Amino acid sequence: MSTGRGYPRDPGLAARMTFVLFLLGLLYVAVMAGLIAAGVNFAFVFVLAGGLLFAQYYFSSKIALFSMNAHEVTPAEAPQLHGIVDRLCALADMPKPRVAIAESDVPNAFATGRSPSDAVVCATTGILRRLEPAELEAVLAHELSHVAHRDVAVMTIAGFLGVAAGFITRSMFWFGGGIGMGGGRDDDDDGTAQWLVIMLVSILVYAISFLLTRALSRYRELSADRGAAIITGAPATLASALVKVTGAMGQIPTRDLRAAEPFNAFFFTPAAAPGFSISSLFSTHPTLEQRLAQLAELERTMGHQGGAV
Repeated sequence: MSTGRGYPRDPGLAARMTFVLFLLGLLYVAVMAGLIAAGVNFAFVFVLAGGLLFAQYYFSSKIALFSMNAHEVTPAEAPQLHGIVDRLCALADMPKPRVAIAESDVPNAFATGRSPSDAVVCATTGILRRLEPAELEAVLAHELSHVAHRDVAVMTIAGFLGVAAGFITRSMFWFGGGIGMGGGRDDDDDGTAQWLVIMLVSILVYAISFLLTRALSRYRELSADRGAAIITGAPATLASALVKVTGAMGQIPTRDLRAAEPFNAFFFTPAAAPGFSISSLFSTHPTLEQRLAQLAELERTMGHQGGAV
């Protein structure tokens, strides 16, 4: 019986996070260099964007809990939930996060917080009612894997780099007359050309940063699945929870699913409303088939290893 083994290191996750952050940083520097070359005074916009990052980074857990109508619970209020988190934290050799419950019938769970010491793991009333204890443990192990790998902090920074780059680029259009974009009466043609270039660059910046962060998000979900399966030793149980939660989404009113969709990046599995949506094309999560295939392979691998011992 293994205890205190910790979440497995995932070199692939670290490599992809580093690569995506490098590309996003390169994109950000390129935009800043372009603005400097154009003689743009972007100090105000940069300070504003930095302030938004600070607020999101330091208050992410409070914002997420408030937005999801969630509240922290004590061991006396939710003994089973706390018991599961206690056991997983002992297995993972990590500090115990705060525990919360969200009053929502959407079956889901999420973790938030800038670091393990600031983390909160939250389950909805919908998932607590629908899953067996072992399945709930597998889901919470997935969320704790995000905490252990500091995924929330990394994704916050990754998202900021893309948003800030696009925001600063568009500021050239918003404040063009006052930040060195020209302004002479004979410059109408140049002004139009600059406007077109600004909008094209802005679209390109958003598109590249969006695709990079979504790719990173999908991989971190696969990594969290892998970590949960290994720490619990039960890939099939996590697969069962995935199938059950995904199936239960079809029983939730479309209005409630759409209301929850903005939080998909945090969720164990996306709250996908029926029909077409942007999330159908650029999902924050891998497909159910991809996740189940990985878990099936882990089940085979771990079964062989167990048989060899």
